[in-house]
Amino acid sequence: MTRSVYVTGTDRGDGRQVIELGVMELLTRHVDRVGVFRPLFHGDGPDRLFDLLRSRYRLTQSAESVVGMTYGEAADLQAERGTDELVSRLVERFHAVARDYEYVVVLGTDFAGTTLPDELALNARLANEFAASVITVVGGQEQSAESVRAEARNAYRAYETLGCDVVALVVNRIAPADREAVAERLSASLPVPCYALPEDPSLSAPTVRQIVQKLGAEVLLGDDAGLSRDAKDFVFGGAMLPVFLPALTEGCLVVTPGDRVDLIVGALAAHSAGAPPIAGVLLTLDERPGPDILALAGRLAPGTPVVSVPGGSFPTAAELFAVEGKLETSSPRKAETALGLFERHVDVAELTDRISVARSGRVTPMMFEHELIERSRSARRRVVLPEGTEERVLRAADVLLRRDVCDLILLGEEEAIRKRAAELGIDLADAQLIDPQTSPLRDRFAEIYAKVRAHKGMTVELAHDVVADVSYFGTLMVQEGLADGMVSGAVHSTAATIRPAFEIIKTAPGAQIVSSVFFMCLADRVLVYGDCAVNPDPNAEQLADIAIQSAATATQFGVEPRIAMLSYSTGTSGSGADVDKVRKATELVRERRPDLLVEGPIQYDAAVDPAVAQTKLPGSEVAGKATVLVFPDLNTGNNTYKAVQRSAGAVAVGPVLQGLRKPVNDLSRGALVQDIVNTVAITAIQAQGEQRGERTEP
Repeated sequence: MTRSVYVTGTDRGDGRQVIELGVMELLTRHVDRVGVFRPLFHGDGPDRLFDLLRSRYRLTQSAESVVGMTYGEAADLQAERGTDELVSRLVERFHAVARDYEYVVVLGTDFAGTTLPDELALNARLANEFAASVITVVGGQEQSAESVRAEARNAYRAYETLGCDVVALVVNRIAPADREAVAERLSASLPVPCYALPEDPSLSAPTVRQIVQKLGAEVLLGDDAGLSRDAKDFVFGGAMLPVFLPALTEGCLVVTPGDRVDLIVGALAAHSAGAPPIAGVLLTLDERPGPDILALAGRLAPGTPVVSVPGGSFPTAAELFAVEGKLETSSPRKAETALGLFERHVDVAELTDRISVARSGRVTPMMFEHELIERSRSARRRVVLPEGTEERVLRAADVLLRRDVCDLILLGEEEAIRKRAAELGIDLADAQLIDPQTSPLRDRFAEIYAKVRAHKGMTVELAHDVVADVSYFGTLMVQEGLADGMVSGAVHSTAATIRPAFEIIKTAPGAQIVSSVFFMCLADRVLVYGDCAVNPDPNAEQLADIAIQSAATATQFGVEPRIAMLSYSTGTSGSGADVDKVRKATELVRERRPDLLVEGPIQYDAAVDPAVAQTKLPGSEVAGKATVLVFPDLNTGNNTYKAVQRSAGAVAVGPVLQGLRKPVNDLSRGALVQDIVNTVAITAIQAQGEQRGERTEP
């Protein structure tokens, strides 16, 4: 039977989208097929929240199936045929959705500008008719702690009295100073879990794009990333430049007549210097700078929006203050902020249990990625990113910080990092920035490296230059416990990333070599491929070591290891040096780790296809259900993982290095932002498995 959860409130302005997004995130971690149903919708444009959910969670559900009917249709139907008929129609449309999904998230009515009588009672009745668990949301913006508590208690009693199965209550947008007191007192007075989320100004702040859309502004300069910046404040320019510049605040939108070239150039120059980074510039009175000034503006702050409106400053100000920030597809950073807020202040495990979510037997790519984020957050670690000025790394850092995944250290010239971050509209306030060239650690690291490489003739003087390289500096931070792991390779070669680790960190006890795996996330399962990135032609002993390491990595990330030692023949059907190598490696794995399930030599189809396995290796505990696939050489492994990735649409997470004493991971130079996020999360999880003392502060 399809289960459902109904997220509802008592009034408008409760910021319920944060909770709806958080619940969707929670469900997609455990359930393969999640649907969405919105009983009533205004119908005055696209459903931006559903568009966000569909894009973020790769939903295949059509937009038409989500909505029961418009508010206008509902009001007409209720007036003509009564509430019972309205409810009956909505129940019928809900079940049409529920038939296709394991779980349905119901988005309650928004209490905004409707003519429906007693909207709360309608939500309660629909929840009961849907047999849905209810999460009640109460807004606490600009209210005292006492009034918020009273409203929350009243909301719970209202839905509970109407027969709803209220499983949790969320008070949202509370003054941060009141959050803990409200949460404690509500938990003591209500019989269901109560979660209190503080107000986050960046969620209510509109993006520049939303302002452009609302005001019908013309975009003169700016790229997609710039238009996605939050306008956290408005600074109206009228004074002379020396008075104007100190008034700028971080993330502000500068509003000035278009003929004030001095203020336009001054604001953009301040942004470029990172003091402070602004959201953009809005020009009024339909005045535009000349092409030379616009060209200068584009060079000063690439990507920073400069937009124009025909109205004057006063009417424009009135319109600006009426624009609200919304969660939508065009504001992915808001989504990350919202999820970070939800996950910090909601006991996700408790809520999962309350809404009776059973984990699916399938493991989809999204479930695997969710699990990485959840596990990395569970025991916070510190990861160093040597490529601190690279755009993809900065964007990944933005996601990781907003989601509160781990602590981050970015390496590079601090001014250059801050300037690039400002150009991208990224806030690095919670990250640590270190310049290896000027850091006090450089002298200490030079002495350490000279000692480690003394047998190669390394001196402290030479080492002083070597350790200024970001890859060496980051590796030494990991070695010295100043960071728990390192991720690099977006712009550096694999050799540049892992050579310092070979020299300084070295292999773990019991490991003969350093190798790698990819987590191949197929539609319904996760396979582990090794080694597809490091060792060109391992011998039998090394191949056995790769298999044992890969099994350990699989176990660490929740994949039960059943090892297939791949070859071009299965069982005893083939002979030759290549097959013999795999056969010997299989025997070595069995000798060293008799507890592991391993089969080899075996062909790929016999390893993963039960029908083929029944013909070629009947009775095998691995054939047809292998989860760890070990390739005989790099040529085979690298080509196979790329073929599966491209042809089967699999998500390839990795390469994940294994066999080192401390975690260092390499990125593909074509890595996407999400690839970097996943790899950092994996590195943090690997670091959690390291049995070490407390970290040292840099």
